[in-house]
Amino acid sequence: MAEIVQKPIKITETILRDAHQSLIATRMPTELMLPIVDKMDKVGYHSVECWGGATFDASLRFLKEDPWDRLRKLKDGFKNTKLQMLLRGQNVLGYRHYADDVVAYFVQKSIANGIDIIRIFDCLNDLRNLKSSVDACNKEGGHAQIALSYTLGDAYTDEYWMDIAKRIEDMGAHSICIKDMAGLLVPYKADKLIRALKSATDLPIQLHTHYTSGVASMTYLKAVEAGVDVIDCAMSPFSMGTSQPATEVMVETFKGTPYDTGYDQNLLAEIADYFRPYREECLANGLLNPKVMGVNIKTLLYQVPGGMLSNMVSQLKEQNAEDKYEEVLKEIPRVRKDFGEPPLVTPSSQIVGTQAVMNVLMGEPYKMATGQTKDLLSGKYGATVKPFNPEVQKKVIGDAEVITCRPADLLPNELDKLESEMKEWKQQDEDVLSYALFPQVAIDFFKYRQAQQEKVDMTQADTKNAAYPV
Repeated sequence: MAEIVQKPIKITETILRDAHQSLIATRMPTELMLPIVDKMDKVGYHSVECWGGATFDASLRFLKEDPWDRLRKLKDGFKNTKLQMLLRGQNVLGYRHYADDVVAYFVQKSIANGIDIIRIFDCLNDLRNLKSSVDACNKEGGHAQIALSYTLGDAYTDEYWMDIAKRIEDMGAHSICIKDMAGLLVPYKADKLIRALKSATDLPIQLHTHYTSGVASMTYLKAVEAGVDVIDCAMSPFSMGTSQPATEVMVETFKGTPYDTGYDQNLLAEIADYFRPYREECLANGLLNPKVMGVNIKTLLYQVPGGMLSNMVSQLKEQNAEDKYEEVLKEIPRVRKDFGEPPLVTPSSQIVGTQAVMNVLMGEPYKMATGQTKDLLSGKYGATVKPFNPEVQKKVIGDAEVITCRPADLLPNELDKLESEMKEWKQQDEDVLSYALFPQVAIDFFKYRQAQQEKVDMTQADTKNAAYPV
């Protein structure tokens, strides 16, 4: 397959999406992004990731912004740079599986409003849950990138990754991303993995990781030497910790080598200088917690993402059971094994973590099970790489029927129903998609939007009356 050649490394910049999602809970407003877009557009990035993930929910829920309007404004500013988003396959950007007509319409509108590259992933790496998104992306002329959730376990051999890479190529995807959400990929394993993938497919390979475990920059160095095509980085004010390695550092690392990006460090410095005061503001108001900036080596010891750890600690604190922390950490690998060794990424990380907490607090494994645990063991999320523990499955769901088909095959089209439910609030076609993903949050936003428009109308009317007194 593809021969390993030394060539300039490409960089996807994450500061407008994953960097602030990882460090400040996705709270960066659009108005803060827009003034720096012109300079970012001159860097020569492979792409700028600026949408998807949790940005959609956070825009509506916390910032009172229309995410579609954000995308259109960013597209207006980025005239030379491709815009990229993260999509959760059949879950779109929500927390359940949606019917195929919703998935297709969302992809259509994302591309129509400015997205060039759609990175699509599934928490179980079940490619059946990605097919609708890839097909829709190809139909609209977008770049479909499938992201594989990286994890460790007996099933996740080089052969597993090579086989799934070939299947992705056959699906019609344009590129593959290794999505290392927990920072588990260490340097020499990265070298081995990238070389294996390069031998299996001609598709470009991108690598995404987080600095959580402290090895990410070294991992990128070895991956680049092994022939990876693109790496994800974040401008230094919002880099490292639970975010990505710093863009400027990686640019300097490869300067004067065959991998030289050619990016202008003076221009990057100006961009960093723009974001630095905002970082200090986030530190001062508590939005940026210094704890997320350190190295958490327990990520490697327990293979648990940082966000999952903090969620688990919070659950134990609520139950006055913080002394059970180590016990729960030991329970997580057992639950994960019972559940077919899924990668630990949204929502599988929450399902495994919560069930591990319940097992420990109840003093008996699976004495109680969450609704999501029941859904997972019923096949409603798709297929895991290994079978479920049959005894656990029987204990949790009894004789309930287990789904073996693609879960979305059981979902009837729902766009027309959604349209009728929210028609009184509709001001643009995209509003039905906002409602589909987050019904109550969207309605609250639509009410807020209407109130703001009424204020503007009243102000304009008052101004007109003052100018032309009766």
